[in-house]
Amino acid sequence: MPTPTRPSPRRRRFRTAAAVVAAVALTGSLTAARSAPNTSLPGEPPRTPVATGYGGAVSSVSPYATQAGLNVLKHGGNAVDAAVATAAALGVVEPYSAGIGGGGFFVYYDARTHRVSTIDGRETGPSTMTTDFFIDPKTGQPLSFTEAVNSGLSVGTPGTLKTWTTALDKWGSIPLKKALQGGIDIAQDGFVVDPTFNAFTAMNQARFSQIVPTAKLFLPNGAPPAVGSVFKNPDLAKTYKLIAKEGPSVFYHGVLGQEVANTAQHPPTIANPTMNFRPGVLTASDLAHYTAPVQAPTHVSYKGLDVYSIAPPSSGGTTVGEALNILSNFDVSPSDQVQALHTYDEASRIAFADRNRWVGDAAFSNVPVKGLTSALYGKERSCLISPTSTLTSPVKPGDPSVPGGGTTCPSGTPTGTEYTGTEGLSTTHLVTADRWGNVVSYTLTIEQTGGSAITVPGRGFLLNNEMTDFDFTPVHPGQPDPNLPDAGKRPRSSMSPTILLKDGRPYMALGSPGGATIITTVLQILVNHLDLGMSLEDSIAAPRASQRDRSVTDVEPAFLTLPQVPALEALGEKFSLVAPSGTPTPEIGAATGLEFLPNGEIQAAAEPARRGGGSAMVVHPVR
Repeated sequence: MPTPTRPSPRRRRFRTAAAVVAAVALTGSLTAARSAPNTSLPGEPPRTPVATGYGGAVSSVSPYATQAGLNVLKHGGNAVDAAVATAAALGVVEPYSAGIGGGGFFVYYDARTHRVSTIDGRETGPSTMTTDFFIDPKTGQPLSFTEAVNSGLSVGTPGTLKTWTTALDKWGSIPLKKALQGGIDIAQDGFVVDPTFNAFTAMNQARFSQIVPTAKLFLPNGAPPAVGSVFKNPDLAKTYKLIAKEGPSVFYHGVLGQEVANTAQHPPTIANPTMNFRPGVLTASDLAHYTAPVQAPTHVSYKGLDVYSIAPPSSGGTTVGEALNILSNFDVSPSDQVQALHTYDEASRIAFADRNRWVGDAAFSNVPVKGLTSALYGKERSCLISPTSTLTSPVKPGDPSVPGGGTTCPSGTPTGTEYTGTEGLSTTHLVTADRWGNVVSYTLTIEQTGGSAITVPGRGFLLNNEMTDFDFTPVHPGQPDPNLPDAGKRPRSSMSPTILLKDGRPYMALGSPGGATIITTVLQILVNHLDLGMSLEDSIAAPRASQRDRSVTDVEPAFLTLPQVPALEALGEKFSLVAPSGTPTPEIGAATGLEFLPNGEIQAAAEPARRGGGSAMVVHPVR
C-alpha cells in the first residue's frame, strides 16, 4: 500500500490556550517530570520517546525491542507480527518483566472488520491447586508473600507463547520463526546494560543468588552486570531457535514443557540455600491443556469515543471503564484543576472498591461485567463523590448485578482492613500499528520484577510468580471472594491494554506496567488527554497519583510539587510517596501509547524518564 500524501506537518500539542495553562499547572513542570534525560548509552540504539509519521509505529520500553518490531513492519509485516516480534525481544532485554515463562493480555483492532478482539494469555493454576493452596499446613496460617513468591508454588502455567501463536494464526502474516528472529539476534549479539537493568538485578540479587541457573545467567562473577557492559543470553537464543524450528508444541507438549514443570517442582537451588524455595506442583499435563482463548473486550463510551480493553480475569477493563462512567457525570475540565484531580481520585477509589469485591476469573464466579461497565451503574456510583470532602476507605462496594445496586449514598465504611493486593509493579507494555490501520495494545508479564526468581536450566528464561496474584484468604470474611486459588483458574490481573475508536476508526492505544497501579496510570493518561487537553506525550510524562481504595493515595515525588496539593489535602486527601523499596526509582507505571492524528499521521509515545526512558519509532518519520 503506498504511503499517503502527507499534509502539513503541524503538530498538535494542546487543544486550547486554557489547556496549555492547565497542563503546566497539573504537571508543575514537565521538565521536572522528565528530569532523567532520555539519553542512549554508547552502542545502544537511540532512545526517542516520541515519533510521528506514517506507515506504522511501535512503542515499548526498550529501543532494541521497538527496533525489532519496526523491522518487521518495514519488511511488510502487520501490527500483530510486529507486536509478537517486539514482545519476543522484550523477553530478552526485559527478562525480569516479561518472557515465555509468563503471560499477558492482547488487544487487537482489525482494520478490515473494524472490530476489537482480545486474547486471554493469563497463566492458570496447576491441576492440583485448591483454595487453601497458600495456607501453611504446619501452622494453618497463610504463607508470607515472600515465602510464596520465592518458590515453585508461585509458578502458574505460562501463556505468553500461546498468546503469540494464537495471534499470529488468527491475524498475523508471518510465521512464528520470523517473529522470533529479532529476539534471537539480540540474545546472541547482546544488548547494552542500562541503569534500569542493573538496578533491577541488584534489587533481586539476594534471591537470584539462591538459584543456580539464575545466578549463573544474571549474576556473572557474583554481581549484577555493569552499566554499559554487553549482556548476552545464548541459552534463550537456543530456546527461541528450538521453538522456531519445532513450533509451540515443543513448549506445550514436548521437552520444554517437561523442563518447565520439572523446574517448578524442583527449584534448582544452591547447596544449603538460606531461603526456602518450596517445590511447586505444575505438571507437563497442565501445559498440554493450556489454552489462550479469544474473547470479547470490555466496552464503554467516553467523550464520544469507544473505549475497549480486556475483560476478566483482568480487572483492567471493568475498573477503568467504571471510573470513566463515573467521571462522565462531572465537568472534569482544565478550568478547575483541584476538582479535576479530586474527582479522578474519587472515581478510582470507588471503582477499586467494586473491583476488589466482584472481579475474578469469570469461568469460576459470576462477574457482573455488564453491570460494572454500564453507564447507569456509573451514574449511580457517582453520587458518592462530594466536591467538598474525600471518601473514607475502604468504600462499601455496590452491587452492579441488580438495578439500583450502585445507589448507596451516603455510603458507610465497612469493617475490616484495606485491601492492598500483592501484584508486582513490574510487567511491560507495547503498542503497534501498521500501514493498513490494524492496531495492537499488549501487556505481558512474569508478575513481580524477576518473577519467581527461578530460571529454567539451560533455557535462559525466568518462570512467573503469577499464582501470588490470588488472594491467599478471603478479603472480606462472610463475603464470596472471586479471587481465591483453584485448579485451572486464572488469577485476577490489573493489566489494562486499551484501544480507543472514534467513529469506528483508531483514535488512541495505550497501556502500562505497574501492578494495580496500571489501572490508575491508564485512567490518568486518559483524563490528562481527553479531559485536560494534554498531548499524548505530556499525558504520559505528567506526575502520577494512584488511588486504589486506600486511606492514602500513592504519588510520585513530582506530584507533591503541584500547586493543587494543599487544596486537595484541605478536602481530606492524603498522599504518600511511592516507596523506593519496591522499585529502583519511586515511579508509577511506564506507559506507551499511540495517537492517530486527524491529518493521517501516527504519533508514538513512550516514557521520557521512567525506567530510563522508553522508545517510540515510526516507519516513515516526518519529525
